[in-house]
Amino acid sequence: MTAALAWLVLAIWAYLLLARGFFWRARVETSSPLPQQFPSVVAVIPARNEADGVGRAVASLLDQDYRGAFSIVLVDDHSNDGTAEVARAAAAGNEDRLTVVAAGSLPGGWTGKLWALSEGVRQVARPPDLYLFTDADIAHHRANLTELVARLEAERRDLVSLMVKFHCESFAERFLIPPFVFFFALLYPFAWSNDPRKATAAAAGGCILIRRSAYERIGGYAAIKGELIDDCALAQRVKRGGAIWLGLTPTTESLRVYPRIADIWNMVARTAYTQLRYSPVVLAGTVLGLVITYLAPVFLVLAGGRGAWLGALAWAIMALIYLPMLRFYGRSLLWAPLLPAAASVYLAATIASAWRHWRGRGGEWKGRVRWQGR
Repeated sequence: MTAALAWLVLAIWAYLLLARGFFWRARVETSSPLPQQFPSVVAVIPARNEADGVGRAVASLLDQDYRGAFSIVLVDDHSNDGTAEVARAAAAGNEDRLTVVAAGSLPGGWTGKLWALSEGVRQVARPPDLYLFTDADIAHHRANLTELVARLEAERRDLVSLMVKFHCESFAERFLIPPFVFFFALLYPFAWSNDPRKATAAAAGGCILIRRSAYERIGGYAAIKGELIDDCALAQRVKRGGAIWLGLTPTTESLRVYPRIADIWNMVARTAYTQLRYSPVVLAGTVLGLVITYLAPVFLVLAGGRGAWLGALAWAIMALIYLPMLRFYGRSLLWAPLLPAAASVYLAATIASAWRHWRGRGGEWKGRVRWQGR
């Protein structure tokens, strides 16, 4: 029995190493050639109680070196911390390029973020060629928009997106943020998502550039109005009729900090059960798969016997393919053997996500709870 488990674990990690789109490489793509003409762009930012970061986010967008027409619509989603005032102050001297609008009352069936984004698009005075959907806690490097537009035009994509670099300084962040991006890439290998021949489709909601024609083709955010994992749902819709691209960036950064493990736990617990389609059967299979993949190698090594060396080899492969993500985040490579410990936290948070759903507390975010039924 132990020998069979050991061979299974080793086979899983051999597959992940060689046959899962080389998801683990954490490669930053080179820039594309600049277009001859620069399409017009409107950035739409949903903001609910984002006073701490929205000033830097707006300032970074207004500082873009983009040569085409570019403006910002910030949707104040019933904030009570002065978010709109901070955004306006950040735009001093560029007031004509920032429009602050108020989101209407949240209709039934919509998530708050998607309603705010939809309201922002609806209130754009002159429809642009492209929309940049970005969060109120993202600081964009100065060439970010230019590089995104260049890739979209050169590769004839309908949507391009960046997984921004998360804040990674506290113990909790060093322990759990690189694994978070590693696990996301494992679920949605970037190479597969970028390949028109593959069904895999993913985007990162903090930074999405999309053609207006593609946005209208899929029916806008109304088509996915109830989705909690809205970025990937949007990518899936767009990819059915066009090409998409997702990449990593070391220079456009998230300003949100996670000082405690509980902060990251809650981020995962908010949507993990949604990823599993609210299915107890899929949950059970996921738990079993995570235990076998990440925890069984440790068990085999500690148990000793004939399966120990196979478990050790699987654990070594796990640590090896985790190294590029640690390098990307500039963290010590000594974190690599601790990936099973991080996986156990995410496993527990996934179970907690299901428990919240069953208690009617699923999808809770900034004081809102999306009732998902039992």
